[in-house]
Amino acid sequence: MNTDTDLCHAFAHHVAETRFEHLPPAAVEAAKQAILDTLGVTLAASGMEPAVRALADLVLETGGRAESTVLGFGGKVPAAAAALANGAMAHCLDFDSQTPWGAHADSSVVSTALALAERVGGVSGKQLITAVAIGQDLFARLRCNVGWKQDWNLSSVVGAFAAAGAGAHVLGLPRAQAAHALGIASMQSSGTMEVIFGIGSDLRGMYAGFTSQGAVLAALLAARGITGIGTLFEGRAGIFNVYFGGQYARDKMLDGLGTDYLGATTLFKAWPAVGNVHTYIHATVELMQEHRIAARDIERIRVFVGDFHQRMCTPLDTRRAPATLVDAKFSLPFCVALAAAKGGMRISDFSAKALKDPEVLAMAQLIEPVEDSSLDWKLKIPDGRMEITTRDGRSFERVGHSVPGSQEAPMDWDGIAAKFSACAAVAAVPVPADRIAEAIRIARTLEDQADATTLVRVVDAAHAA
Repeated sequence: MNTDTDLCHAFAHHVAETRFEHLPPAAVEAAKQAILDTLGVTLAASGMEPAVRALADLVLETGGRAESTVLGFGGKVPAAAAALANGAMAHCLDFDSQTPWGAHADSSVVSTALALAERVGGVSGKQLITAVAIGQDLFARLRCNVGWKQDWNLSSVVGAFAAAGAGAHVLGLPRAQAAHALGIASMQSSGTMEVIFGIGSDLRGMYAGFTSQGAVLAALLAARGITGIGTLFEGRAGIFNVYFGGQYARDKMLDGLGTDYLGATTLFKAWPAVGNVHTYIHATVELMQEHRIAARDIERIRVFVGDFHQRMCTPLDTRRAPATLVDAKFSLPFCVALAAAKGGMRISDFSAKALKDPEVLAMAQLIEPVEDSSLDWKLKIPDGRMEITTRDGRSFERVGHSVPGSQEAPMDWDGIAAKFSACAAVAAVPVPADRIAEAIRIARTLEDQADATTLVRVVDAAHAA
């Protein structure tokens, strides 16, 4: 193959040549919302997920040149180290945004862009918005057009390139160096779905940190003249052939590149749990409210599951009583039980205390998965179906559609602002109400900011205390 024809060069041109003025309004809004949302869930993780404390402590203890902020904890460290900590926190609650087809772009894209923006200084709101919009667009184009078999973890495999593209734009790299950044990022394009399906590992929540750290390094090394891989994606042993058996839709990846920015499809979560379980959470809450079912009335809840959801129920005894918060967020029985026991779900419901809540654990014992291959995950996340049977013999069934935060019921600015407020309030160092309001105001008008990192300074723990 002629190295100039590989897709990495088309993507690099996209990274280098896109300007704020090229972005459709919907892509601008999605990028601004993603920046605020990612800041919020990162701050929340600093206070709600015990596992991130060790990572933050290590990053702060190791230290180095004060370049970029470790959110929630205060203090500055080298940009790559900040990206490691912030990226890990951004995803570890599973509260970060996702595409309509699953997988998470913003936890790595936004963490990368912000870390580099703080390092170089003087990055405008328009430039940061454009970088994030580029990263979201590249992520979606790669995510939707490869032959995925639920083997590789797409959030990290394709996220490495999306985040590196965003980072390269923040640094203002020309086309050739942007292509090199993508090639260097391939060193961090890794991770299998076993990290998602397995039990007991903190890595499931932290993988975006490694992706973001690698993307920062890739952009910085490319800026210093390190070269990448000319046939990165389509070479004989390129990403598409090695990872996806040569199954990829090149034309679709290029269709509308530079005019259609797919970040506009970004979805923002209403609940801090894996996106595939939200349809079941919504159906549970709706059924209980509509039919005035109290938790004590429930005799059994049947959840109908396809291939991916079945993994969230196996082994059943362990999924009903998860040992860690990371496992709880990936457990279909536990998430449905929590929604049924509490009549809803808030970020504060996912705490170490909740793992031992006798009411939730007892409800989890009533959850029965039923295999249904019609609910297998093909491209779009399937709508879950469930049934509640009450102790007096009544039975109610529902499909979880029009879920809050879905394409049918997307979260608007008010919803994202409310979510950010709730997240910032539970940070390791809670952000004062006046700073929360200021951060929301800045995010909504970010294109007017001469220095986009003003947003970070407003919520920085060192200043918020």
